[in-house]
Amino acid sequence: TLLRSRLRAASLVLFFGSGAFLVKNLITGGLPDLHDPMLLAGERLLFGFHLFHVTMLGLVSVVLLRRCQQFSLRQLRLTELAIFAWTALFLLRVQHFTSLYCATQHGFIPNPAGMWFTLIFTYAIFIPNTWRRAACVIGVMAAAPVIWTLFDMTWFESIAQCRQNYDDFPALVLMMGTAFGASVLGTHMIGTLRREAYEAKQLGQYRLKHLIGSGGMGEVYLAEHQLLKRPCALKVIRPGKADDPKVLARFEREVRATAALSHWNTVEIFDYGRTEDGTFYYVMEYLPGLSLADLVERYGPLPVGRAIYFLRQTCEALHEAHSSGLIHRDIKPGNIFAAQRGGVYDVVKLLDFGLAKPLTGNGDDLELTQDGAITGSPLFMSPEQSLGENEADARGDIYSLGAVAYYLLTGHPPFEGNTAMKVMVAHAREDAVPLSRWRPEIPTDIEQVVLRCLAKRPEDRFQDVLSLEQALADCEAAGDWSRERAKQWWYETENVPAQPVGIRNAGASAFD
Repeated sequence: TLLRSRLRAASLVLFFGSGAFLVKNLITGGLPDLHDPMLLAGERLLFGFHLFHVTMLGLVSVVLLRRCQQFSLRQLRLTELAIFAWTALFLLRVQHFTSLYCATQHGFIPNPAGMWFTLIFTYAIFIPNTWRRAACVIGVMAAAPVIWTLFDMTWFESIAQCRQNYDDFPALVLMMGTAFGASVLGTHMIGTLRREAYEAKQLGQYRLKHLIGSGGMGEVYLAEHQLLKRPCALKVIRPGKADDPKVLARFEREVRATAALSHWNTVEIFDYGRTEDGTFYYVMEYLPGLSLADLVERYGPLPVGRAIYFLRQTCEALHEAHSSGLIHRDIKPGNIFAAQRGGVYDVVKLLDFGLAKPLTGNGDDLELTQDGAITGSPLFMSPEQSLGENEADARGDIYSLGAVAYYLLTGHPPFEGNTAMKVMVAHAREDAVPLSRWRPEIPTDIEQVVLRCLAKRPEDRFQDVLSLEQALADCEAAGDWSRERAKQWWYETENVPAQPVGIRNAGASAFD
């Protein structure tokens, strides 16, 4: 929406600016004392180019005013580049002719910086950009007059004769460099202010405080309910994605699936809505803590007792989901959060039901999940998922949870490869390396439980999460971790910073 409005404004500014100079040239009748036939022909050609340039800008402005809402982001960006590239070509033509005219008639080369300043700062002010993209586009604009001046002085004799007296070239380089630096810095500052303004605005009863995670579909903000003063995490869909019915369907399905669950170990949904400007959002509980992915990344493989402690809680959350007719289909360390709730530490919170599917799916669910045919995270998906099979089965979640257990205990996923396809093929065809190869001290009982979860055939795995939970409880190390040990660990381990849900995998995974 912002790009649409700014692009319309920029095209109108360039149209009226170019149009004003065209009218001025019509009134004044062109350059005085122009008798050289080549210059006369060049002036007529430039006038025709100018007229065509203004006409094209006018047509583009009309299209943007009338049909801009139908343009995708890619089409808007292509239109943006077309407008400014065409205007830059026109300025190069103007620069060449004025240099040729002044060199021939008056013996000097004019400094073209002024008109390029107009184009560069119009782009920097009106077009929303990252500073890196702005640097690329503005860099080309800033370099163009310098390169073209060198070209003119090399290939055109009348201009070359004035080269020795052309003292403005170093000034031109410095001016364009200054314009480049100032415009890129300005773009960055404008973008920062825009983000801060967005973060400060409200969505319904929620005030957005700051961004805590992002992905391909949207962002996650730390927010606060205005009346209750309760901190929460708020997910929003990017405006460009809100027009995709499949994206909205997945977003709504995640909300409905999660809201239908009430287990202590499933993240709680507080609210869901759509603002007047079409922004979709939902609100969930704020979770201080770390995802299991972050936990292993920071501190390495977990003690066996602690891994079992997390896995048993995850089983309990999945039991409610499976009993309600839902399978998760995206169990991975980033979707399991070790949180602090009510003074209790290492409380598991299962996140991201965006890929959840009913055990008895209908046609609509099938259509949604066939968007890419294969769903889930390659490092932790079951063989049936990697083969693109759509039958909903809770044993697929058991396999994925076994892959998570493998990762927690060894610091490695069961299978690794250079590409996602190699990993998925390994899930379907290869046997996982025994955990004891990575950590010889791992007890045999937990190793057997994990490897049974990773069986290729669903019928060879645990048939439900309660059976898996009982097998974990029967492991010798099951009682090695407790609430008290968890509290002690969090207090003693380097003052671990509490991270709200949404950092990295935890809150952004539904958008990746």
